[in-house]
Amino acid sequence: MTIYNIDDYGAHKNSSQLSTKAITAAIAAAEAAGGGTVVIPAGTYATGAVILRSNIHLYLSPGATLSFSDKPEDYPVVTSRWEGVKREVHASCIYGEQLENVMISGTGRIEGNGALWWDKQRNRPEELTYPRPKLISFDSCRRVTIKDVQLFNSPSWTVNPILCHDVTIDNLSILNPADSPNTDGINPESCSNVRISNCHIDVGDDCIAIKAGTEDTAHRVPCENITITNCTMVHGHGAVVIGSEMSGDVRNVVISNCVFKHTDRGIRLKSRRGRGGTVEDIRVSNIVMEDVICPFILNLYYFCGPRGTDKYVWDKNPYPVTIETPRFRRIHFSGITARNVHAAAGFIYGLAEQYVSEITFDQIDITMAENATPAVPAMMAGIEEMNNRGFFLGNVRDVRFRNVTIENHQGPAFYVENGDTVKFEGCESRNTDRAEELIHEAAVKPSQENPV
Repeated sequence: MTIYNIDDYGAHKNSSQLSTKAITAAIAAAEAAGGGTVVIPAGTYATGAVILRSNIHLYLSPGATLSFSDKPEDYPVVTSRWEGVKREVHASCIYGEQLENVMISGTGRIEGNGALWWDKQRNRPEELTYPRPKLISFDSCRRVTIKDVQLFNSPSWTVNPILCHDVTIDNLSILNPADSPNTDGINPESCSNVRISNCHIDVGDDCIAIKAGTEDTAHRVPCENITITNCTMVHGHGAVVIGSEMSGDVRNVVISNCVFKHTDRGIRLKSRRGRGGTVEDIRVSNIVMEDVICPFILNLYYFCGPRGTDKYVWDKNPYPVTIETPRFRRIHFSGITARNVHAAAGFIYGLAEQYVSEITFDQIDITMAENATPAVPAMMAGIEEMNNRGFFLGNVRDVRFRNVTIENHQGPAFYVENGDTVKFEGCESRNTDRAEELIHEAAVKPSQENPV
């Protein structure tokens, strides 16, 4: 293995002077030799964007820190995706496109210094000529590995492989402040064959979000064959989220052996009319959740983002099924415990013209919080804050609950509105101090009024 130590190329250890040129020179030397390992030795190195090349292993030694600039001029402008749509953006802190066999590893630290970027996003967005850098992003690459490193204070999304094939993400520690804007943890986007394991993620937005572009994405590519296992996820708006950018389809996803704590929501699927695409063949098992607003959300009336308040999005009357109609189907949950749940045990709401279908819940144990904080379970027009509710199902077909228990809920454990073939087997309300209705079924006429 050929080593290229950035100190040998003039890097500035423990200095505010940028080492971007030295790191670039070490990468170029390795590339010229056909590949090699570029080593960041112990110490702190300030830098601008690092652009990787094929067959390069960027290794952060124990005690090493890559500390990224917060000045826009240190990040070249590239064409890549931002929130599902291809456009000009600042290059990520570590970036590469059209690469093969690229790796980032080691137990060192990658520091994004995101505070100034966050302040601009919150208070002075007009100063952001281009979207903020991500911490690590690869676009249209094959055989990507990111492992063992510590990632802190990303300017925006932390790890975002786009249109990549064969991606391994293992043993990362990701920490962004809980109130930092849009600092998602790991977001595979229109990728295939992705393995995410053994990560600890504590962030200011979704911990893991699986995406496949919006209706404005010209080239529709699915995100498929994804495994997520042995991860802990803290804070964030959702632990594992699919969508709302899912126009290219999301399929074949397995989520297992994870712990979610203080995430706003647990497993969250979201989309709306206009997006099109299908989310299908999702399996979630062996999960423990604690102190979440709502453990399970499947929402096809998600209203956030451009055009989210249009009548086409919020209207509960049926529309013709077209290529713009999204679909959720074949989604299965098993072996899940959720404690100290605040708003609702679950919220599943399909479109009036395209029901959520083929959903199963098996061996699920949910306890609502004793002193629940009222909250909105899903971002959908007309839904108000609630607490201690059971499952709310609307516009669903072929749903089965087996051995599901709900404790300390108010109202029915299961409320079904416009349900076609909803089955319950061995389900139980564990309220000990009051008798509550287990199942309530209702057929409700669509609202003709704009609830926004």
